[in-house]
Amino acid sequence: MILPLIKGLATTLRYCFSKPITLQYPEEKRTPYPRFRGHPELVINEDGTRRCVACTLCMVVCPSNAIKGIVPAEGPNHEKYPVQFIIDLTRCIFCGFCQEACPKAAIKLNNLYELAQYNKEVLILDIERATQKKPEMRAPDWL
Repeated sequence: MILPLIKGLATTLRYCFSKPITLQYPEEKRTPYPRFRGHPELVINEDGTRRCVACTLCMVVCPSNAIKGIVPAEGPNHEKYPVQFIIDLTRCIFCGFCQEACPKAAIKLNNLYELAQYNKEVLILDIERATQKKPEMRAPDWL
């Protein structure tokens, strides 16, 4: 009778002094693994211009039609760039086909995993919200 009680207390004490396996979310954020696929975003160059040349390959390979509304424009030196680019995160399945198909490495999947919103319109990204804030690429061995 007393032996099982002592075993139970020993087990409880062992777990009291071990490292917890849970996180206090949202105060503590989990660091995603390097190969984690978040939502797509447009990559910018070091000079702040977008890498995208509006070739629409990402829109063609997207199996869920999450990328739409790419409107190309042409600059004075005949370079193409998008003036409209819409990513619908409510449709995105985070497959990474858009990143794989882009010939200029202009689109990448970031590490953001908090996408829950009360308003669905927040999850439809226009070109300004889909563009990353500072130039950074993922690890070269990704994909």
